[in-house]
Amino acid sequence: MTDSSSALGPQRAAVAEACRRLGAEGLLIGTAGNVSVRVEDRVAITATGAVLAELTPDQVSVVDLDGTLVSGTLAPTSELDLHLGVYRRYGTGAVVHTHAPMATALSLVLDELPCIHYQLLTLGGSVRVAPYATFGTPELAESVIAALEGRSAALMANHGAVTHATTLDKAVEHALLLEWACGVYQHAAALGTPRVLDEQRQLAVIEAAIARDYGTTHPVPPAQEEKR
Repeated sequence: MTDSSSALGPQRAAVAEACRRLGAEGLLIGTAGNVSVRVEDRVAITATGAVLAELTPDQVSVVDLDGTLVSGTLAPTSELDLHLGVYRRYGTGAVVHTHAPMATALSLVLDELPCIHYQLLTLGGSVRVAPYATFGTPELAESVIAALEGRSAALMANHGAVTHATTLDKAVEHALLLEWACGVYQHAAALGTPRVLDEQRQLAVIEAAIARDYGTTHPVPPAQEEKR
């Protein structure tokens, strides 16, 4: 093991910053949850027992893809197998696991969060709920990894949520979007039966997003600029 605090220094700082943001947004509480980012064959990941809303870079460990500690002095999170399994299976760049209140609440009663809003297509559509298993076990890792097939997010029964993306910023945004969608669903379900976007409507959204390059900024054409 290398005890060099410089290894993945920027990534360790980014993980700490992401945890503080998620804590400020109410998605992380105490030591519950974990965040990681991958750079080639190294993973910067939160240490076990750290208070995530106050996380500092030195509380982020670095491991290889076999889980061996290569930098830092603190043991990585108990959900290490889950993070590494997601990296191996999907080749993604970052993983966020939270015990977000709305996501956790829905994980108690749903088998799947349906596609109630077109923004959920960012996560792949409906969000599956992985069957319950004890935290930190291979069974939990396998369950969640399977639920993520074709998706960027999954709920974890009686536990929380997990998101992944090519970058840490995107994984954090996915976590925030998922929590928002869970809240919308909860409020709608209290009023009646939420309407769900069927496959045809989802396809229409995808086609419109591609045609309009949705989600990116566009300069005003010169002709329109002159009219201002």
